Amino acid sequence: MRVPVTIRIAALVLATTSFYAYVGQMVPQKEVQPPEETVITGDLTSADMAKIGRRIMEGKGLCVTCHTIGKTTGPFRFPDLAGVAIRAKTRVAGLSDIEYFAQSLYEPTAYVVPGFPPAMPPVNQPPIGLNDQEILCVIAALQSLGGTPTITMKTTHHYYNGAAAPGAAPATATTPAPAGAPGGAPAAPPKGTTK
Repeated sequence: MRVPVTIRIAALVLATTSFYAYVGQMVPQKEVQPPEETVITGDLTSADMAKIGRRIMEGKGLCVTCHTIGKTTGPFRFPDLAGVAIRAKTRVAGLSDIEYFAQSLYEPTAYVVPGFPPAMPPVNQPPIGLNDQEILCVIAALQSLGGTPTITMKTTHHYYNGAAAPGAAPATATTPAPAGAPGGAPAAPPKGTTK
């Protein structure tokens, strides 16, 4: 008995589709969720700030997209962050570790680590858009990489004078600072620094 060509073609199409559907189901599926909302209040401890800052670095802040933490070999797109708390204290003459981290986040091209491109965007502006409280938490996380965080939610620095009082209105870690808000644009660099 001879099977018509159209039935053979239909059987081949069905078999091929079934095979690729089966193979497609073997590939692990990853469900992407929106970032978890984190309330940042003025009464956080430095250790809590560091934990929140680490989540921001791995999520909304996109830090680990280009920076590594603890990678010892291979090509680096940007400096590895392991032990950065120790290096930050002496990286730029006249700047404390908090001021250095703030400058690196608000105005990353003010000082560029030798051997790396001046390609990091300011994190307080789009596309990242962290607000001042989120940046304080990221600084706490950076201080925890080789040191103990000393920053608090009341800490001020050259780019943030505390105008948006932490605790007065909680900030969320998923909302960027609106344009024109205090801290929305970086201030002038400290005297004695060059671009």
